[in-house]
Amino acid sequence: MALIFATNNQHKVEEIQALLPAAIAVVTLKDAGIDIDIPEPHPTLEENAREKSTTIYRMTGSDCFSEDTGLEVYSLNGEPGVKSARYAGEGKEFSKNTEKLLAKLGDSADRKARFRTVISLIFKGKEYQFEGICEGSITAAPRGNNGFGYDPVFIPEGSNHTFGEMSLPEKQAFSHRRKATDKLVAFLRQELEKYN
Repeated sequence: MALIFATNNQHKVEEIQALLPAAIAVVTLKDAGIDIDIPEPHPTLEENAREKSTTIYRMTGSDCFSEDTGLEVYSLNGEPGVKSARYAGEGKEFSKNTEKLLAKLGDSADRKARFRTVISLIFKGKEYQFEGICEGSITAAPRGNNGFGYDPVFIPEGSNHTFGEMSLPEKQAFSHRRKATDKLVAFLRQELEKYN
């Protein structure tokens, strides 16, 4: 089974490919010969994920999926949320996004946050959504150089290390993206069994 993954983010491709069974091949937009940056104009992760998957489905007619992920900081009313990638502007610069987040939090004692991922799968013409959540907190300063985005300032519950200090397998043990992907895989396994 091959699924087109509607993203240009190679980090996300690597994370999700590492979680999928060998029977499911991820086809990147580049591999599919698609060179577009799909807009994310909506106020929710669910709608933005759907926008990306339906755009690629309309273009290709192929089974495909997309995801949208946001970091939601409780004391900032859920910011940066759906604007996580563009928090400090359209340039999608991870370091500037992180600087803005830490500046807004300042010395706040309430640093609770969560990562939330929504995957939108279009399979045989029908859409399905899967959610994954990782609760945690925001550090006072970045720690570690692994991962991407807000990983160096996010400590998942149950760890003393930021995602930025973890290897990919260590991050996967906590990851919001893994939790959503696990639900996607469980669904696809059921579907594969129907046709075997």
